[in-house]
Amino acid sequence: MRSRQLPKGLLFLDILAGLSLLLALGMALFYAPRETTMGDVQRVFYFHVASAWTGMLGYLLAVITSIGYLRTRRLAWDVASLAGVEIGLVFTALCVVSGSIWARPIWNTWWTWDPRLTTAFVMELIYAAYLLLRRGVEEPGQRARFSAVYAIVGFVTVPLTFFSIRLFRTIHPVILGAGNDASGTFAMTPPMLQTFLAALGAFTLLFAAFYWHRCRLGMHQLQQQTEQYAVEEEA
Repeated sequence: MRSRQLPKGLLFLDILAGLSLLLALGMALFYAPRETTMGDVQRVFYFHVASAWTGMLGYLLAVITSIGYLRTRRLAWDVASLAGVEIGLVFTALCVVSGSIWARPIWNTWWTWDPRLTTAFVMELIYAAYLLLRRGVEEPGQRARFSAVYAIVGFVTVPLTFFSIRLFRTIHPVILGAGNDASGTFAMTPPMLQTFLAALGAFTLLFAAFYWHRCRLGMHQLQQQTEQYAVEEEA
């Protein structure tokens, strides 16, 4: 029964993540100045970039934990890998949606097949297929092995998405630029940069809290499955 109680560290992380998110929201709405070219819609940027970062962080953790599984064959690593992909998908979807909200008044369209948008969409599809792969394999060890290899190979879409605005002709803004220009690059004032960092920190804490919760749930499910298999073998 005690194992199901929420650890104090996780409870503290939940509270800290919630407060950090409120702080970042307040800074985005009331502290960061209005961007001269894009106007108030630019405030979406702080959470758009933060969600993109946390989505990619989830995929990176999925690679690391997949390597851990392939080396040790311990299913706990598979649980951690699945958690990274699931949470990464949620934040990537949030990135795509917030990007569309940002794009509508700036590009006069909700969506365009720009290289950055296209690679992000493909990345989302690749990792959604990861979940479909897991549903198609019943044996736990085989499912974990196939999933680990897939997560490692699929990670190639992450750096491709990240560097797409540098590799291809794109109308997507270069966020960390030297100044305003025709390409959409804009420089951040100190309050903008502070808000940007606050949003990154808040979303990172939020990711950590979600990840810890999902891993705990996955380990509980793994324990239940192990106990069920033991009962079936005895019967």
